[in-house]
Amino acid sequence: MRAASPGTGQPVSSIYLEHHSWLLNWLRLRLGCADTAADLAQDAFLRLLQRQHQGDHARRPRAYLTTIAHGLVVNHWRRRDIERAYQEALAQRPEPVTPSPEEHHLILEALYEIEAMFRTLPGRVRRAFLLSVLDGLTYREIGNELGVSERMVKKYMAQAMLQCLTFRD
Repeated sequence: MRAASPGTGQPVSSIYLEHHSWLLNWLRLRLGCADTAADLAQDAFLRLLQRQHQGDHARRPRAYLTTIAHGLVVNHWRRRDIERAYQEALAQRPEPVTPSPEEHHLILEALYEIEAMFRTLPGRVRRAFLLSVLDGLTYREIGNELGVSERMVKKYMAQAMLQCLTFRD
């Protein structure tokens, strides 16, 4: 059975046939890697299939596919940055501390989740939390850094901690 687009009845398969090579080229130009472009093009069409009930994308399929693909590219770059930072941190460790491939995968997945959670926090809340956890600043020092009261820093920290506990529950 062919999945049809809402409103027009145009099957997603025909959108795929008409626009796949265009999307692949669009992605290849932005990524500089044919293999990654092919993976993200497939992901874009999978998302198109999953979202077809959310709106009429059949009238402007390229615009819709571009929006999906752009989000996929941004996520790809974010993940690549996280992986690069993790690899740099690993390179500073002695060999016996290097995780197994399974541990490596689990650590990266945890880092992706943490990064996604931090993206949902308002800027000042995120900054206060990082200044406390990573830099070890007191609430008073954080307040001075952010130009807010110590009480506001406490609120920021409570908000960040609540987000840490409830993210994706």
